[in-house]
Amino acid sequence: MRAGFTSLDREVVAELAVRGELPPWLSGTLVRNGPAKFESGDRSLRHWFDGQAMLHRFAFGGGRVSYRNRFLQTPSLKSLRDNGKIAFAEFATDPCRSIFARLFARSEVNVNANVNVVLGDDRDWALTETPIAVRFDPETLATVGLTDPDDTIAGQVTTAHPHVAPLTGDLVNYVLKFGRRSLYQLYRQRGATREPLATLATDRPGYLHSFAITERHVVLAIFPLVVNPLSFLLRGRPFIENYRWRPELGTRFVVFSQQDGSVVADGRTDAFFAFHHINAYDEDGRVVVDLCAYPDSSVVDALYLDRVRGNADLPLAHPTRYTVDLADGAVRSRRLADEALELPRISYRPHNGRDYRYAYGVGAHGGGRDDFLNQLVKVDVRSGRTWTWHEPGRYPGEPVFVAVPDARDEDGGVLLSVVLDSAAGRSCLLVLDAATFTELARAEVPHAIPFGFHGQFAAR
Repeated sequence: MRAGFTSLDREVVAELAVRGELPPWLSGTLVRNGPAKFESGDRSLRHWFDGQAMLHRFAFGGGRVSYRNRFLQTPSLKSLRDNGKIAFAEFATDPCRSIFARLFARSEVNVNANVNVVLGDDRDWALTETPIAVRFDPETLATVGLTDPDDTIAGQVTTAHPHVAPLTGDLVNYVLKFGRRSLYQLYRQRGATREPLATLATDRPGYLHSFAITERHVVLAIFPLVVNPLSFLLRGRPFIENYRWRPELGTRFVVFSQQDGSVVADGRTDAFFAFHHINAYDEDGRVVVDLCAYPDSSVVDALYLDRVRGNADLPLAHPTRYTVDLADGAVRSRRLADEALELPRISYRPHNGRDYRYAYGVGAHGGGRDDFLNQLVKVDVRSGRTWTWHEPGRYPGEPVFVAVPDARDEDGGVLLSVVLDSAAGRSCLLVLDAATFTELARAEVPHAIPFGFHGQFAAR
């Protein structure tokens, strides 16, 4: 699996050989994002999350698949590739500036947008956890430029997982502004205009990679991986190494009204950590929030490149349901299935923020922690039943669900996953029937694609 953490320098355009048969209705493009360059010369980035962003485009139509890949052309990539220099701070890598240089460099923004993408409606953006996105051409993947900063909702950290509000279609996200009293600032976006929705002040902000939305609410799950913002200036450490695991704080669930931004519930439960929410919905005076939950934040350290390339044990997340009572803030939890689950996806458009049945993701075959994520998983969140796809020596990525036109069943459609074949040293695009979890087809890519994070499908 080390090929998944090896730099890819090739940029190609190719028609892919297809084994099996693609559904005749499958037409559109899948664009995936992820890190693809981890070093230049003897200089190396330190963490999986630090690799320089590359987009991968798979186009489907008439039973055929074409592929192209391209780096995002950013100042951080240019410095690393052309100058052999790490000039911008990453998630866990720092240029090692002095405190005085840090003070003068505070206006610099790292635009290594290697986490996710938004497609369509003139929003073809690559996203990371800084508030400025990178625009790209959805056909050629060429970098177009940066989105304009919005000074009305300024801050340093956001999520690469904005949500579409189920009832209004607004794009919803938050920006965290560090300060003596830091502020979580929720907003909704209509076209190019951001409108403030709610704010929450905090002395010790937590690291939140994603959040939840329902038809009527927005939910922040604030894990006890927290930071004193002064640490960024005084400690001289990379971004994430300023955070501290404080389990005595517990995990805080704050539920906001989408109507007026008021806090309608604020409860705490035992400490845990998560990168990804699965889904959430309103139910009889409660909010149901499903996440991929870890017992603590040790997974962040486990994903440093020297550890993950060295076959260190990998902490596993499990699908877990947290129910927040809107009357008293009481939080209850239960595990939804025994299989590990990460990089979760659902049938998003009809079920985002609403009651649902199926979640899809990646997991660990046999519950093993001595390998990387090596199987695909489907979970029935109502019954706990699971389905898995696993082939020895193959490592699948996030499965993107694409619904069959006019689907009658929630799992009526296919899953698209980029799979690394470690023995062959190359990847393929795997197509599974989402209902039966059986293979329909695979399209062979001419090289190994480094392990990525997230992607989106746009029909045509």
